[in-house]
Amino acid sequence: MTRTTYYTAMTLDGFLADEHDSLDWLFVQEQDEQGPLNYDAFIKDIGAIVMGATTYEWILANHVDKGEPWMYDVPTWVVSHREHRRVEGADLRFAQGDVAPLHDQMIEAAGGKDLWVVGGGDLAAQFAEAGRLDEVICYIAPVTLGAGRPLFPRRFDFRLAEVHRNKAFIAARYEVVGPRAA
Repeated sequence: MTRTTYYTAMTLDGFLADEHDSLDWLFVQEQDEQGPLNYDAFIKDIGAIVMGATTYEWILANHVDKGEPWMYDVPTWVVSHREHRRVEGADLRFAQGDVAPLHDQMIEAAGGKDLWVVGGGDLAAQFAEAGRLDEVICYIAPVTLGAGRPLFPRRFDFRLAEVHRNKAFIAARYEVVGPRAA
């Protein structure tokens, strides 16, 4: 069965990026790249990806524009209300609106593999609200930002399913329970 996972990292105070969309806090943290809940083990089972416009623009600015190739070899959707430039050779698809029909398209394109909601937090929350997010895998870093892009900007309940230490990080997997009552 295809699973939809929001795989990400956040600061101890719950932010994905600072108020300028910087991830400089993330890349200075020590980790074992083959440790628990690691990226390489995760990505091998992914058949389709979805990300928001800010994440897409960050990848362009910090990788593609620096001469690096597009980093994913699976169909990738970018959810946005504006036009974006394309990356030659990348299987990019642009979408907007309700994520439920998009999720169905992704399942079909994934060919039996899992789906990855790369980011941001608002997009992951849209998938959760539509009942289309199964789990969150999060690396929690020992740093605070005080402000920025939140991990999940909605009231939701999760169930801790797995937790490990990976050098500087807490690596945790949570199952999505559902919206939290106000």
